[in-house]
Amino acid sequence: MNAIFPAFHEADALPRALEAASPSIRRILDNALAGIEVSREDGQKLFETQGADLTAVLRTADAVRRKRVGDRVTFVTVRNINFTNVCYMACQFCNFGVRKDAASAELLSLDQVASRAVEAWNRGGTEVCIQGGLHPDIPAEHYRNLILAVKAQLPDIHIHAFSPFEIWYGVKKSRLPLHDYLRDLKACGLGSMPGTAAEILDTEIRLQLTRNKLSADEWEKIIRAAHEVGIRTTATIMYGHIDGPAHWAAHIDRIRSIQKDTGGFTEFVPLGFIHDETRLYRDHKQARPGPTEQENLKMHAVARLMLAGHIDNIQVSWVKLGPEMAQTMLSCGANDLGGTLMNESISRAAGASHGQEITAAEMVRIIRAAGRIPIQRNTLYGVVEDFSDHDPVEIAPLVERKCSSKTSAFLDRIAAQIPGATA
Repeated sequence: MNAIFPAFHEADALPRALEAASPSIRRILDNALAGIEVSREDGQKLFETQGADLTAVLRTADAVRRKRVGDRVTFVTVRNINFTNVCYMACQFCNFGVRKDAASAELLSLDQVASRAVEAWNRGGTEVCIQGGLHPDIPAEHYRNLILAVKAQLPDIHIHAFSPFEIWYGVKKSRLPLHDYLRDLKACGLGSMPGTAAEILDTEIRLQLTRNKLSADEWEKIIRAAHEVGIRTTATIMYGHIDGPAHWAAHIDRIRSIQKDTGGFTEFVPLGFIHDETRLYRDHKQARPGPTEQENLKMHAVARLMLAGHIDNIQVSWVKLGPEMAQTMLSCGANDLGGTLMNESISRAAGASHGQEITAAEMVRIIRAAGRIPIQRNTLYGVVEDFSDHDPVEIAPLVERKCSSKTSAFLDRIAAQIPGATA
């Protein structure tokens, strides 16, 4: 990282970086600092930067982050519950789904899902994130029944559940109009939705990723409908496969356009492609092995600049990038470390090696080591607890930690900086 932006926190770093940038890039960045919207075309130019121009982009994103949200870095205590891994959509980038007769096939009962939610609540969780494959045998009312089962046990927990692909599937199964279907889920207790299944909102790319089973237009229709009935969602992008700067800038521009109309997005979450076990990487000659380090930096920085004033929470996925790289992103425009997770199946199935959980205490240490103020938030970015002057209770990970030696070493190193802390 130091080769890209040495002495990042020097007081005169931004002016010097802008002075070293090319005139065309400096114009875009000066406008961004002045609050002028970065166009899709200029966003593409920022994605294509190298050298001194890239350094200027990263420093400008950090300055805009500080202006928009200050030095607080947030995280949420959440459990992921993937209730089934059975799916017949055969998305090329996914290694999570299996056929229902596979030895590894799983479909959790309603009681099992509720029990996992209770376990999360007892560990300090404020949210459960419920998603699964599109199992051919689930009944039309399955998604509403999942919500009701959890709410019967935990009326105060926030349920963040069901991607637009799952909503599409539920509408198809139930034969209800989209808005009516969403209103029913909200009445049952659905609090918000993940804006996953976006991948890249480009028809040519989606045809190769998912055979366009859920088109970009259909994804947008479902997201807009959710916002219209009062269900807020996240926004995501999956990048680093057969895509490139033009696709990234167009995707962010489309997300921004939706937000201008609805105001329903809570955050933007870049999700780097995990290639190791996927058919896309194995079978597609043009597929890359995930984003490069510089592409990760650019994605978080350019997203900050293009979305400033529209979506001010830019989340970094420690599951995709690892906690050390995630910490670096806090100096490139990001202000949120996402969730503790407790369980994680989808990225691991594709080959991610950063583990299933970072505890609240570890989150706080990572944030402090970056020179920021750690804040536990709820799903909709309300403050749960300010950890600027005290620490969360130390707890062991829910599942025995199995992660890469690099991830373990980083967490150990962070813990060693705090007297009495253990990783």
